[in-house]
Amino acid sequence: MTSPISSFINHINLPRFVRVHQVFAHNEIGEEEIAAKLTEDLKNPEIEKAVRPGMRIAITCGSRGVSNMPFVTKFLVDYVRSKGAEPFLIPTMGSHGGATAEGQIEILKSLGITEEAMGAPILSDMTTVKVGHVKDDEDDFDVCIDKNAAECDAIIALNRVKAHTSFQGPYESGMMKMLTIGIGKQYGAHICHANGDDSMSQRIGKNARVVIENANVVIGVALLENSFDKTFYVEAMPGKEIPEREPELLTKAKAQMGRIWFPSCDTLIVRELGKNYTGAGMDPNIVGRCVNEKLKMGIEAQRIGIFDLTDESHGNATGMGRADFCTDRFFKKVSFADTYPNAITSYNASAYRIPVVAGSEKDVIQACLASSIKIDYDNPRIIIINNSLEIEEILISEAMLPEAEKMDTIEVESEPFELSFSPEGDMLTKF
Repeated sequence: MTSPISSFINHINLPRFVRVHQVFAHNEIGEEEIAAKLTEDLKNPEIEKAVRPGMRIAITCGSRGVSNMPFVTKFLVDYVRSKGAEPFLIPTMGSHGGATAEGQIEILKSLGITEEAMGAPILSDMTTVKVGHVKDDEDDFDVCIDKNAAECDAIIALNRVKAHTSFQGPYESGMMKMLTIGIGKQYGAHICHANGDDSMSQRIGKNARVVIENANVVIGVALLENSFDKTFYVEAMPGKEIPEREPELLTKAKAQMGRIWFPSCDTLIVRELGKNYTGAGMDPNIVGRCVNEKLKMGIEAQRIGIFDLTDESHGNATGMGRADFCTDRFFKKVSFADTYPNAITSYNASAYRIPVVAGSEKDVIQACLASSIKIDYDNPRIIIINNSLEIEEILISEAMLPEAEKMDTIEVESEPFELSFSPEGDMLTKF
């Protein structure tokens, strides 16, 4: 297919590139270490006296593909049962899964969390029950949680603690968010998003505290991941300690985040956008351009181009609005029915806007350069990554080589070479 902008960009010559290795710590831990740490933490006297024989205890299960989540969920099921209590699982994922009980069970299944694998029933219900109220000078709203969680004897809040993609604060993604948006179902997601991103962390804190106080949250379990989305730390704590402990764990998690070590470039190319990499399609902590324009995160790139949408996204192109140009192939994969509901739920349409459809992959790179302002067109600074999760191996243009050679966090792995393209303009160079 000939791009409608071909005649405006075909004069752009692409530079040579080099393969570079970004250095991150390989500090992930295995299942034996995870089990040993949790076993020790769960000996806390506050926890031991809170989990009693005969209790029905709900364990939260989110919608993200978190490292070791099935293993830890099964570990907690076995722990509860060893104490003479009866565990069950509840999907805690806001309005995901089409905001249906069946859809949320299917999401858990895709993550390897089933009744058979976990050895415990999964009770999925979108009905919420009021457990308290928040009222102060800024907020006035009911606190509601999953019906099954409200009716049981105790709750274990399990989640990954990590940086969020659209807001910052003491509470981002973690146990507190699980006790607000996750366990609050569609209602909880609506309440927390209603005042915009600037209020998200604050509302999560207020809402979750009420849940902890009124719904007998007995244990919090946090998983932290390194630059490769592998577990490097776990911790179990009494439920009442979650509000104070989580900000410290968030700081610890942020220190291990992956990032593009270069502070800026003219053009950033992301070969694949996908919900399987991050809920934001491409993580602004990596690629920049947060939907909250007040926040600065990730690399500064004058132009961003995207090549493809992963099959695992099922047409959900959340995050495409962060890009300036995309391929024709990407555009044809977009399902607006699967993408646009997220824009309404999040009260922000910016991440869902359609980039300029440039044509082929080569066209996207050329279009990014042709539309850039005040750059060295003969020696442009370009970075190409496969996606916003797998960023250990990347390509940089030759103009960035002097900068790379001065950085301890970058290892140059090749001599400069020309990119290879198919006759249709698809990039054949792999890395």
